[in-house]
Amino acid sequence: MSNFVDYVKIHCKSGHGGAGSAHLRREKYIPKGGPDGGDGGRGGHVIMRGNAHEWTLLPLRYTRHVKAERGENGAKNQLTGAFGEDVYINVPIGTIAKNEEGEIVGEILEDGQEIILMEGGKGGRGNEFFKTSTNQTPRFAQPGMEGQEGYIVFELKILADVGLVGFPNAGKSTLLASVSAAKPKIANYAFTTLTPNLGIVDYRNYKSFVMADIPGIIEGAAEGKGLGHRFLRHIERNSILLFLIPADSEGHFQEFKILENELKEYNPELLDKDFIISISKSDLLDDELRKEISAEFPENRQPLFFSGVTGEGLVELKDAIWKRLHG
Repeated sequence: MSNFVDYVKIHCKSGHGGAGSAHLRREKYIPKGGPDGGDGGRGGHVIMRGNAHEWTLLPLRYTRHVKAERGENGAKNQLTGAFGEDVYINVPIGTIAKNEEGEIVGEILEDGQEIILMEGGKGGRGNEFFKTSTNQTPRFAQPGMEGQEGYIVFELKILADVGLVGFPNAGKSTLLASVSAAKPKIANYAFTTLTPNLGIVDYRNYKSFVMADIPGIIEGAAEGKGLGHRFLRHIERNSILLFLIPADSEGHFQEFKILENELKEYNPELLDKDFIISISKSDLLDDELRKEISAEFPENRQPLFFSGVTGEGLVELKDAIWKRLHG
């Protein structure tokens, strides 16, 4: 089983508020002490918290229910009950939480960020709160309010500077392995990469950027074919898209257009991102073939050629990426 999990559904319930106290003060020398009850404590919240040390939702995979503590009841001497203990759900940066209707409750974008998913019920008021000039000895108090309850869906969308887009076997894993310390699985068959891989790419003068090798797209992915939406949701969070078209493709520009169309079908806003077109496995090409491939593309969409195996063109590719990121 893969240790990368990017979708989890959990039943969450916040704590019930504690009841207010209807205690009346009764002391030997104070025969008419009046109301003395305190308020109930708030129920515990269910809170999502960002954790930079987590990179998958795997720890939550077998968590079916999360329940926060009930608030304590109010007590005499106008003492407020203790708040119920909050429950924290630690998630990787890039996680989005949605309710049962599919509405976004919140998204985690930095380490330590906290978002309340389910608010604890408010504690009830004690009888001291209801004391008035005409009712100086109220003998009642409020019960605590119910906590919130429902299902929360957690979706992880990979955060990276550069996302690699291409058909299976386009050379994405080879590129990531050649420019970073990442060790993605590489083999000569489709869908070698079933889960996203991240790599830190070293650049000039000790600079760096993050590159994501994302599972290969196929025609029809926007309709759920292949890895479908599981692949496409990770593309949304990448600053730049690097399209990889293998040198041995039968139609280079046509393959690019299919990839572009799948992104458009899934989310048209993806086409507003900066992108770079590249031809991978260019060690298979001579100068004449490179010119033929370049001629397939319009002037404003000219591809860069590189080989992850020989290292040819990688410096120019990294220069182009850095310029787009910081230009």
